[in-house]
Amino acid sequence: MADISAQGGSSCLPIDQNGRGGPGGATLADRIRRELEAAIASGTLEPGSRLDEQEIAVKFGVSRTPVREAFRLLAANHLVELRGRQGAVVRSISAHALIEMFQVMAELEGLCARLAARRASAAQLARIEAIHARLEEVAATGDIDLFYDVNQDFHEAVYEASANGFLADQTRRLRNQVAAYRRRVTHRPSRISKTLKEHGAVIAAMRAHDDEAAQTAMRDHVNLLGDDLLDFLAAYG
Repeated sequence: MADISAQGGSSCLPIDQNGRGGPGGATLADRIRRELEAAIASGTLEPGSRLDEQEIAVKFGVSRTPVREAFRLLAANHLVELRGRQGAVVRSISAHALIEMFQVMAELEGLCARLAARRASAAQLARIEAIHARLEEVAATGDIDLFYDVNQDFHEAVYEASANGFLADQTRRLRNQVAAYRRRVTHRPSRISKTLKEHGAVIAAMRAHDDEAAQTAMRDHVNLLGDDLLDFLAAYG
C-alpha cells in the first residue's frame, strides 16, 4: 500500500482504542477516512490500490474496527470498493464513466458559478480574484502539483460564494471521486494556460453579476470537449 503518512499527519493526535479523539470529539474513523480520502485525491493512493487494514491500524495505533468503519465511509462516497475477503480497493473508473461524471460535474460547477454571480459578497469576489492571482504566480513557476492544489482553492471559493451548502457538498463529493484523474489532465501541455483564461472568463462574468455567462463559462471550463477530451483520453491511457 502507498505511504499515507505525509497526508496531513493527523495520526499524531491523541486517540483511543474506542475510536474517539481529536478536536470536537471527531471519531477516529472520520479522521482515517479524511486522510485516506486526501491520499486518493492526490494520487498517492492510485486507482486499484489495495488498502491494507492491518497496516493502517498499526499506523494509527488502534484496532481494526475504526479502520473498517473508515473503509465503509469511503465506499459510501464511491471512493473505494469493498471486495469481501480481498478487502478495500481504491475505485477504478472507466474512461466512459469518467466522461459522464465530468459532464455532471460541469453542470454542478456551472450552477455554483451562476449562484455565486448573483450572491457573492464583495469580499468573496475579492478572495476569488486573489486566488486567481496566486494561480498566475504558481503557473510562472511551472509547479503543476501546486497549481492543481491552488486551483482546488479557487473552485472551493466559488462553492462558498454560491451560498448553497447542499449544492457545494454534492459538487465536492463528485469532484473528490474524479480528483486523481483531474490531476492527470492538469499535466497536459497548455492546460494551465487554458485554465487561467477560463477562470478569467468566470471572474469577469461574476463581477458583472451575469449569472448566465458565469454558468456557461464554468460549465465549459470543467466539461471535457474537443481537444480537452482528447487530452484527457491520452492522459487516462
